[in-house]
Amino acid sequence: MSLLTNGQRKILLVDDEPQILKTNMLTLRTNGLQEVVTLSDSTEVMELLTHEPIAVILLDLRMPKLSGLELLPKIVQEYPDIPIILVTANDEIDTVVAAMKLGAFDYLVKPVDASRLVASVRKALAMRSMAKELSSLKRYMLDDRLDHPAVFAPIVTGNKKMRALFQYVEVVSPTREPIMICGETGVGKELFARAIHQLSGCQGEFVALNVAGLDDNMFTDTLFGHKKGAFTGAEISRDGLISKAAGGTLFLDEIGDINEASQIKLLRLLQEQEYYPVGSDLVQKSDARIVMATNRDLQKAIAAGTFRNDLYYRLFAHQIHVPSLRERIDDIPLLLEHFLDCAAKRVGKKKPTPPPELQVLLAVYHFPGNIRELEALISDAVIRHSSGVLSMESFSAVIGEICPAPAVREQNLVTDEEPLTAIFGHFPTFSEIGDYLIDEAMRQSKGNQSVASTLLGIGRQTLNKRLKKREQH
Repeated sequence: MSLLTNGQRKILLVDDEPQILKTNMLTLRTNGLQEVVTLSDSTEVMELLTHEPIAVILLDLRMPKLSGLELLPKIVQEYPDIPIILVTANDEIDTVVAAMKLGAFDYLVKPVDASRLVASVRKALAMRSMAKELSSLKRYMLDDRLDHPAVFAPIVTGNKKMRALFQYVEVVSPTREPIMICGETGVGKELFARAIHQLSGCQGEFVALNVAGLDDNMFTDTLFGHKKGAFTGAEISRDGLISKAAGGTLFLDEIGDINEASQIKLLRLLQEQEYYPVGSDLVQKSDARIVMATNRDLQKAIAAGTFRNDLYYRLFAHQIHVPSLRERIDDIPLLLEHFLDCAAKRVGKKKPTPPPELQVLLAVYHFPGNIRELEALISDAVIRHSSGVLSMESFSAVIGEICPAPAVREQNLVTDEEPLTAIFGHFPTFSEIGDYLIDEAMRQSKGNQSVASTLLGIGRQTLNKRLKKREQH
């Protein structure tokens, strides 16, 4: 992949004054931008670019031998994907305007302000990373390519939407931007987070924390750690999980549940890669990759005043929405076989054979708990199983009690005040409504009377009698 992985975020500083090079290099490294290369001889730049993967160039305009203004068009022509930040004196603004027209990304005025330097370099890195992502994603989609299928092996699927997500994950994982994973409970958000970690190139640990139910004190102490004597009972200093995730990935689950005070601290961590342990005045730097997940609608939370707008936009640099099981019904046969095999091995039994109608029954259930609920249902059935074909009893007991009434056909969806009249063209009789429900249940169950009777909440014999009576008429 041609994205900005850890080894491809090098920043090249070109200036004929060694003291300026040293100062700018220390400023960048102090602010978490460790990969810095310096050159005091501008004639060596083009040679260096042939063998060094440079991401951003900080280029002084006025240098002996070869000026920045002469060097700029050469770099732009041969390496158009590298953003170039010019460094100039106050009286050279006209020259800067001309240089910007030649393709410079930004400019800084001497003496260079440290915060302005860091902000400009980070912006250039983000811009280049985004351009690389778009280019790479386009190639993935056109070629239907997946470079690391083994990374996604724990996510059992044959669904096209899921494959497209895998391709997107391969593209964005090597970047350093935060990633937000959205989806209902039980869809497998942590599995995606682990795949991102494996693809990221991060050498550190994968550290997961569910932040739901943590107040600000607990959130801060767990994540950032504390200094000895910071509070009653703090007899020794303790590092937080952000320290444990150094050089790796920190996965924060249920991020939509944290309170406003914790949101402010998280925002600072994301923007500045800085944090303060409890009881400490010394700022700490973090190089951990941040991946988050939520099952909440954060835009609704913003409207309700419970989630910060600025944090929301900072979190959504990259968004992965994992579809619910209802959106990938075609995966149910694969998941059924997978979980039957896993459950049988776990309890030391022979893998049971599922009845043909089980797949149909599972396909019409709405699965509020998604993959996690399906796994639990199958595990329970295997534990109860003794011999022969797998019993439908445990599935029917749950699905028969919870499964909602059959959905109205899409062409009949209405929003007016008299839906029955809109469906039937008149106010229907009990007999007409009954026939309609039977037809809909038989359609959803693909003609399986056992499943259809479960959907309708009646016995199979009752349904069979009703169908035969209709045939006679």
